[in-house]
Amino acid sequence: MKLFLREHLLLIVIQLIQCTLIPVLFLLDGYRGTGVIIYAIFLSLILFLAFLIYRYISRRKLYQRLQTPMGTLDASLETSGRTSLSVALDQLLIAQYRLYQEEIQKAEERQDEHLLFMDRWVHQMKTPLSVIELTAQTLDEPESSSIREETERMRNGLNTVLYMARLRTIEEDFQIKPVVLSNLIHEVNQENKRFYIRNEVYPQLKEETTGITVETDEKWLFFLLTQLVHNAVKYSSELTNHLVISIYERGGEAVLEVKDFGIGIPVSDQKRVFNKFYTGENGRKYRESTGMGLYLVKEVAERLEHRIEIESYVSEGTTVRIIFPKTQNITAM
Repeated sequence: MKLFLREHLLLIVIQLIQCTLIPVLFLLDGYRGTGVIIYAIFLSLILFLAFLIYRYISRRKLYQRLQTPMGTLDASLETSGRTSLSVALDQLLIAQYRLYQEEIQKAEERQDEHLLFMDRWVHQMKTPLSVIELTAQTLDEPESSSIREETERMRNGLNTVLYMARLRTIEEDFQIKPVVLSNLIHEVNQENKRFYIRNEVYPQLKEETTGITVETDEKWLFFLLTQLVHNAVKYSSELTNHLVISIYERGGEAVLEVKDFGIGIPVSDQKRVFNKFYTGENGRKYRESTGMGLYLVKEVAERLEHRIEIESYVSEGTTVRIIFPKTQNITAM
């Protein structure tokens, strides 16, 4: 109604002016039949009101559509009425919808090509890295350790790029199945054994309830835990020689917890550590920080319908928890 009144405001004003001017002209000309003048004004207003009512009823659906935001793109395919203006608007929206769909399809095709290129490039880079690592084994120390350390950093960076590229289509890559958390932790620790030794920070497993099994994607959960472990080691190296990985139940939910005893996260940074590319105060001290680790952890956890909790105190350490909802907590043997 408000849109209708705004559109016809000038017409209403003109009609009122006309109803005033015509009787004035008659009176100035000497005509004194006020009854006829009043009747003419009344009849004119009735006809004008009837026109406005018809106009509003015939275009009510159009006005409602113009004033109501679209909830989905498919809403642009709805009809607005049978008037010529409504039909023209519907045709315009349909044309825009089709054009938008074509542009989206082109953008998705370009992005798919980019993701495919990144995936193949990462796998191609892993081959020369493996060759370099094998060659480093034939060298003497400390050259061998230095080369392997750098190749390991490159491998971790390539894995981050690969998982980041797959994030958009992560749902298509899911394979949800029961996963024993303790077994997964042992695999992560075995994969990062040299990383622990090089930084002289060693994991300690605390399993309050043995055999906790959850439904999740093993590969992606492996990635999440690896990211948390790398952060814990990086920000606690030279300050402590251990970190704690715990498995327990809380309120019927399974919890996987990684706790370090490092530098901690300032309070001002804690609300933003999951933001993309945000490195914070600690990131400026550790130049290798990309600001993508915790962002990926948060994004993947949400897609897996897990929750993330973080607690941190400066100079005391940081605790990050992956919480599995009750429906995903299968059994504790």
